[in-house]
Amino acid sequence: MKKIVIIGANDFQNQLILKAKEMGFETHVFAWQDGSIGEKTADYFYPISIVETDAILEKCREIQPDAVTTIASDLANITVSKVAAGLGLPGNTPECIEISTNKYAMRSAFKKAGLPTPAFYKVDHVTDELYQMQLPIIVKPTDRSGSRAITKITDFKDLPEAVRQAVGQSFEKKAIVEEYIEGNEYSYETISYRGKHTNLAVTKKYTTGAPHFIETGHCEPSDLSKEMLQKVQKTMYAALDALQITDGASHGEFKITPDGEVRIIEIGSRMGGDCIGSDLVPLSTGYDFMEMVIDVACGKEPRIVPKSAPKEARIHFLFTLDDVEKMKQYEKEHPEEIYRISELELENAGHVSDSSSRIGYYITVKDQREENSIL
Repeated sequence: MKKIVIIGANDFQNQLILKAKEMGFETHVFAWQDGSIGEKTADYFYPISIVETDAILEKCREIQPDAVTTIASDLANITVSKVAAGLGLPGNTPECIEISTNKYAMRSAFKKAGLPTPAFYKVDHVTDELYQMQLPIIVKPTDRSGSRAITKITDFKDLPEAVRQAVGQSFEKKAIVEEYIEGNEYSYETISYRGKHTNLAVTKKYTTGAPHFIETGHCEPSDLSKEMLQKVQKTMYAALDALQITDGASHGEFKITPDGEVRIIEIGSRMGGDCIGSDLVPLSTGYDFMEMVIDVACGKEPRIVPKSAPKEARIHFLFTLDDVEKMKQYEKEHPEEIYRISELELENAGHVSDSSSRIGYYITVKDQREENSIL
C-alpha cells in the first residue's frame, strides 16, 4: 500500500487525511496530541509536534512514505519541505519555503521582481522611519498566519502597541510594517507542477474590517470580470515565479484597488486555509484540489478535470452566539444547502481575537448566480 505522511491533525488537515485514505493511501499523521480529529481518522498517529522536524524525519525514514504533504498551514509547510528534502521526495525548495513563509522576505522578492509593492519595513521595535510613512499602515508578524496580531493604524499613537503585539506573536520576534492597500480582498487558488501554474479558483473574502481583519467568510466564485481575472493572472503568476514556487498548491491574497489595479497582499506556498482549498474549490469548480496536491507530492502530474458540476460555495464563520442561532435558523429553512457544520467551541463566544479562536463555521452550497444573504 502507498504511504503518505501528513503534517497536522486539526479539522482542516482532516479533510486531507480522508482524501488520502479515499485514494488508497496508508496515512501517517504527525501533530501535537491535543484530541484533534485527525488523531482518530489517521491510520497511524504520532504525537510529535509539527515543529520537531528532526524527530519527524527520523520516523519517516522508518515509514518510507511515497509523499509528505500538508494543507492550510505555513508552519507545517516548513516541516513538509525539510522532511521531503531529507527523504528525496518532490516539493518546493527550502529557499522557496523560506521566502513564502516570511512576509518581509516575500515583499523583498516581489520588489526585486519589479512587482508593485507598498513601502515596508521589518522591525522589532518602533523606529523613527515608521513615523515617516503615510497613514494608514498595517502592522503584522513577519511569519504568522490566521489574522494573528494584524492591526490597521490610522493614528501613530497606536503604533507602539501594535508593533509590540506583532513582535510577540512572531516566531522570529519581528514585525512587518507596510503601507495599507485600499480595495476589495480576494484570494487566488493555484496548483503548480514543475513550474507550470494553473489557477483553479478566485475567492471573494469577507473580514471584520479594521483594525484586525479577521475573516468572517469566503465565497466562490468571485465577482470579478473575465478581463480583471486575466489581469490578476498575469500579476499572480509573476509573483509565484518570484517566490520560486514550482510544485503544489498556493494561496495568493490580493486586493483590487479603487482604480482597478491588482495589489498583492501575500502568497502562501500551500493550500488556503479556512476550508478554501479543501472544500470551496472542489464545490465551486468541480476540481479535486486535494487529489492534485497529493499527486504533485508524489511527483505525478495533476489531472485538472472537473469531477462535478460547479456550484456557489460559501463558508460562514461564527463569532457570537447570535451567529450560532442564525446558522441554526438557516439550517432549519434551507437544510438542502448545508454542506457541513464544524464542531463548535462555544466557550470562545465574545473572545475571538484571530482566526484560530472563532467558534466554528458552516459551509453552504447552492446553484450559481443566486443571491445569498447570509454574508
